[in-house]
Amino acid sequence: MSVNGQWTTRRLVELRSKDKYAFVGGPFGSNLVSSDYTEDGVPVIRGCNLPENSSFALDELVFVSEKKADSLRQNTAMPGDLVFTQRGTLGQVGLIPKKSPYSRFIISQSQMKLTVDPEKADPRYLYYYFRLPSTVEMINSLAISSGVPHINLDILRKFQVLTPPVPVQNKIAAILSAYDELIENNKRRIALLKKVAEEIYREWFVRLRFPGHEKVKVIKGVPDGWEVKRISDIVQFLSGYTFKSETYTPVGEFGIVTIKNVQDGYFVPECSDFIEVPPTNMKEHCVMRAGDILMSLTGNVGRVCHVYGSNLLLNQRVAKLRSKLNDGSQFIYCTFNNRSMIQLIENLSLGSTAQMNLSPIQLGKQKLIVPDSKLLTRFEKTVQPFTEQKLNLYYQCQSLQNARNLLLPRLISGKLSVENLAIQFPPGMAEELNDAPAAAHA
Repeated sequence: MSVNGQWTTRRLVELRSKDKYAFVGGPFGSNLVSSDYTEDGVPVIRGCNLPENSSFALDELVFVSEKKADSLRQNTAMPGDLVFTQRGTLGQVGLIPKKSPYSRFIISQSQMKLTVDPEKADPRYLYYYFRLPSTVEMINSLAISSGVPHINLDILRKFQVLTPPVPVQNKIAAILSAYDELIENNKRRIALLKKVAEEIYREWFVRLRFPGHEKVKVIKGVPDGWEVKRISDIVQFLSGYTFKSETYTPVGEFGIVTIKNVQDGYFVPECSDFIEVPPTNMKEHCVMRAGDILMSLTGNVGRVCHVYGSNLLLNQRVAKLRSKLNDGSQFIYCTFNNRSMIQLIENLSLGSTAQMNLSPIQLGKQKLIVPDSKLLTRFEKTVQPFTEQKLNLYYQCQSLQNARNLLLPRLISGKLSVENLAIQFPPGMAEELNDAPAAAHA
C-alpha cells in the first residue's frame, strides 16, 4: 500500500538482514535457566533492560559464561539490534546501543530480536515506530490470551510497518534521537549530582570525616556535640489521603501520586489516575511541591525520592518526610537514601515478601546519631544546590520527553514532512548508519 508517494507498508520480516539468525526468539525452556547465570561473562537481556523511558538499560544485567553463550549463538543479539518482549509487558522494545560496552548479548526466553538490513530500514526508526502508543495498542490486540497474554515470533514477523525511504527514516530517527540524547545527557548529569551528594554524606556522617573532625572527640562512636535521637524526633511522617477510586478520571486537573510514582531514588511525575477537584477534608501537606521527600510504605518499602511536577496529590501508603530539624532536609533525604537505613526499613517491614508493609510508628522508634546544628546547616548549604540542579534537570527531561512524544506520531505518520529538511549528520554518523548490524554476526 502506497502512502505519501514512496511511503509503503511492509511486514517486519521483510526488513530483516540476510543473517541466518536475523529474526529469532529466545532460548527454548531448559536451554537457559537461572542456574546458568554467572557473575560476569556475556549479558542476558530481560524485560528490565527495556525500560519505558529509555531505549536500553544496562542496569540489573545477569550474565552467562562465554561457553554457554557460544551454545546459544542463535539467540545472540548485537549492538544495533532491536529487542522485543514476547510475554510480560507487551509492547516493550529496546535498541541495543552501537557503543555498548558489550560486544554481544543473549536474549532471554521472553524476548525476540531483529537484526535490520540497513538498506531497507533504519533500526532507530523502527524503534520509534514500536514506541508509538498506536503500535503498542495494536500489539496488545494481537496477543494470544490463553495462559499469560503473549505474542510469538510469527505474529511479530507479520506485523505491518509504515516505512518511508531509508533517507527519510534516517532524518526522522535523527530528530527523535536528538531529544533522547539530550535526555540521556541530563540523566548522566543527574547521576553525577546524586553521587557527589551521597559521597559527601558518607564522608561526613558515616566515615565521620566531616569538616573539623580532627578537633572533635569521638566517644563510643558519637562525636562530641552530636546526639542520639529517635527518628520520630527528627522526622515527621505525613500520610497521604485515602482517595476513593470511583472518583478517579482518566484525565483531570490533579494527578494522584501512588506507590508506582516513587521509585528507587527518582520520581515518576506521570500519573494514571486524576481528579478534577481536591477533597475538602484533604490536609494541606497532600498537595505536592517540588523538592518534597516521599517514601514508599508498601511493596518495595523504603524507596525515597524528591518530587517534581505540578498539580500532584499524595495518596495513601506513601509518606511525605518532613524534617523537624532546622536546615535538616538534605540530611534527612540522604539518611533515608542510605543503604543501612534501607536495610533497617526492610527488616522492620511486616507481611509476606510479596507485599511488605512499613509502619512509620515502628520506624520512628528507631534511633539515629544526629550531628550538631552547625554541621547540619553547613551540609544543607553544601548539598542543597545539587538538589536544585537535579530538580531543574528533571524538569528539562520532562519537557524534552513531552516535545518528543508530540513529534513522534506526526513524524512517523508523515504528517510532518522531513524530506526537504537539510539535516546535517555529525562526522562519522553517515558511516555508522550504513554499518550493517549483520556484519557483527559474521
